[in-house]
Amino acid sequence: MNIRAMNADQIRLDRPTAGLQRLAARFGGHAYDLHRHETYGIGLTLYGVQQFHYRGSLRASHGGQVLVLHPDEPHDGHAGEGGAFAYRMLYLDPAAVSEALDGASPPYVADAVARDEAMASAVAEAFVDFPQALEPLAVDALVGRFADLLARRSDGPPRRRRGSVALRAATRARDFLVAEAHRVVGSDELERVSGLDRFSLARHFRAAFGTSPHRFQVGQRLMHVQAMIAEGTALSEAAAAAGFADQSHLTRHFSARFGVTPGRWANLLRRT
Repeated sequence: MNIRAMNADQIRLDRPTAGLQRLAARFGGHAYDLHRHETYGIGLTLYGVQQFHYRGSLRASHGGQVLVLHPDEPHDGHAGEGGAFAYRMLYLDPAAVSEALDGASPPYVADAVARDEAMASAVAEAFVDFPQALEPLAVDALVGRFADLLARRSDGPPRRRRGSVALRAATRARDFLVAEAHRVVGSDELERVSGLDRFSLARHFRAAFGTSPHRFQVGQRLMHVQAMIAEGTALSEAAAAAGFADQSHLTRHFSARFGVTPGRWANLLRRT
């Protein structure tokens, strides 16, 4: 990629992990020369018009639209009308997508640009804590979610029907997450405990308990934090003890789950 240094231009990229990498960027004119990736590129245009040559024609993604670029497809990038655009992009390993789809071929999406609320929501979720590293179960959940969304948009044959819920395996994983609520649990650990691969486990877990292993794990850690706050533990110490990167990381998740910041929660407890 050839990125021109312009005062208005910004780019931020995290480190790739388990088949997923995130990028946030803003450009005021020319952005990229013709290039290609070995991954899917799934992006959300935040504002402006993002134009690019792709598969023989000039495409344009407006604010709120989602673009899907396929592996090994040449493309470039520049601002359209308005003179500036910003976007978020996920680079997704097609092998991880195939694994999440039970070995099916990576889906092909014909429409490079579309207004897709479900996919836009998934991109936004992936960037909640950006550029902070994603936790292992969060990566699994995102890969599985994008694999399903790509399959839904695909012009290929429908996927085969999923089997019955592996309740015992999902329950073993759930019990393990409850017991290990004081720390971040890795995907490989849940695979060993449940006997299922991470993507099958995510599907069966959601079918059995209505949520993903990652959301359940974060919820357990937040309840662990609540208990520590009630005992008078400092917020920074509680965040570290529950596996959050720092106090601000804890605050974002705590507020999203309980509707108040941990600081306000602590003050309310002291008033009681």
